[in-house]
Amino acid sequence: MPHNPIWILHPRPEAELMRAHASELTLHSSVVAVAMQRGHQEREALERFLYPRLKDLGDPFSLPGMDAATTRLFQAIDGQEKVVLYGDYDVDGVSSIALLYHVLSRYGLQPRCFLPTRQAEGYGLSAKGIEHGLDGQSPDLLIAADCGTNSREEAALLRERGIDLIILDHHEPSPDGVADCVALVNPKLGVEHHYLCTAGVVFKVAHALLKLRPLPGFDLKPYLDLVAMATIADIVPLVGENRIFARRGLTQLDHTIHPGLAALKKVAKVTTPAKSHDVGFRLGPRLNAAGRLDTAQVSLDLLLCQDLHAAEELADFLDVQNRERQELEQITREEAEAMVEALPEADRSHAIVVGSAGWHQGVVGIVASRLSKRYHRPTFVLAIDESGIAKGSGRSVDGVSLVAVLDSARPLILTGGGHEMAAGVSLREERIAEFRKAVLQSVADQAEEDTLTPKIYLDTEVDFADLTLDLLESYELLRPFGAANPQPVFLTRGVTLVEPPRVVKEKHLRFLWEQKGRKHGAIFFSARLEDLPPSPWDVAYTVDRNEFRGNVSVNIVVSAVRAAQ
Repeated sequence: MPHNPIWILHPRPEAELMRAHASELTLHSSVVAVAMQRGHQEREALERFLYPRLKDLGDPFSLPGMDAATTRLFQAIDGQEKVVLYGDYDVDGVSSIALLYHVLSRYGLQPRCFLPTRQAEGYGLSAKGIEHGLDGQSPDLLIAADCGTNSREEAALLRERGIDLIILDHHEPSPDGVADCVALVNPKLGVEHHYLCTAGVVFKVAHALLKLRPLPGFDLKPYLDLVAMATIADIVPLVGENRIFARRGLTQLDHTIHPGLAALKKVAKVTTPAKSHDVGFRLGPRLNAAGRLDTAQVSLDLLLCQDLHAAEELADFLDVQNRERQELEQITREEAEAMVEALPEADRSHAIVVGSAGWHQGVVGIVASRLSKRYHRPTFVLAIDESGIAKGSGRSVDGVSLVAVLDSARPLILTGGGHEMAAGVSLREERIAEFRKAVLQSVADQAEEDTLTPKIYLDTEVDFADLTLDLLESYELLRPFGAANPQPVFLTRGVTLVEPPRVVKEKHLRFLWEQKGRKHGAIFFSARLEDLPPSPWDVAYTVDRNEFRGNVSVNIVVSAVRAAQ
């Protein structure tokens, strides 16, 4: 199991160039240092990163399959065809269907929306899902969003029934080939924009439609909050156009035109300005809760709702479901942790695979994420159904690809796929032990010497004297934080205690520290006095803006402490 974390301080950028950029842009040097460390060395790249603009969005027709998709969509619009929108049950899938519905409705179509359920249809474009989605009808066109790239059999089934298929997706294409359909718009099949989630793909499709046939009085900008929600919640890299979507979309979220999002913000206690943390930990989990426990239709109804009173009722329902999800998650996590601790060391040396018939399939992904972070191991958590099929989710650590893991275990599993860091899998219960062995071997083959040792990446070294309001003002330009642009971690050396730490709510520690004559308070969540090394310390921490009774200050949240080196 994990050792003490390795502290890794990023090299500071070339000092003269950093000072020049900071002076020209009138920004705090530590903020400029972080931006430069993240690959934005030149002035133009630095400005694009710190000041993302909608006019920097690229040509939507650079995405593969876009010409075929827009041609077929205009055929449906001009012919007033019957169209079914088939989505997924997470935030990206639901937001993608909502955005697509809004846009196609403005073009005069009245598409029917369908979201599969985990229990009845499973993930993605399935034969059972298609039957339920068509509901005895025979539409002219089915548009699959956030699924379908590798659904070769399902595409053939629709073709046999005379139904055209458009796929808008961002998942990895299978080496065995992709679905044969009228149009497949997936950036992974092209040379750029690989970072987009499906809502980003749908936005590009909408942009392409509007470039070819503008709609008087219709603007896509008010729908950017849907794209931002999906982009942040789906944990895709906040780089390139994703950074534009997230920054501008969060701003749009502050004055959303969607009654459903306004109601959800209220029940989740999201204040202005909205931050990526609000999406990741308040709004996203509530939208996901419905699809985890039953059907995501309530979440879609919320995003499409135009009546504030009805939206408030839907938001309250999602809030209740989210609390139920949290309770299920806690029970499952505690049972899974007990299973991990009971495994022989050899069976958890490089990876974790646990499963139970008592677990709900809708929470195993969250539990896998929690276990992976706690033990710093690639982790699969499986829920076994009444027919003896184990369905679950995997989460990985940097340096280990779950795509490669599943490929190595292909003879043992029924289905499996996803991304390097997150994947889904199904297999028979009696093959779990073999699957665990295959996963352990694959991770061992991929892992370098320190891959399975946790690491704390430190962006830049500062003194307490640097923690000023000027830093806070510049710091806001680094947002939004998320995948590929994490919240910066600062390092301060030689910190001493001014007074003994105070225990807060029985599990947190509050400090008053001094460093080079400057005092500063800090909070260390879920920390224990007995785990603290002897003082003085080196301290790793994040900062944020704290405002109380009109006074603004720099708030320190501790990530880790170690004996001063």
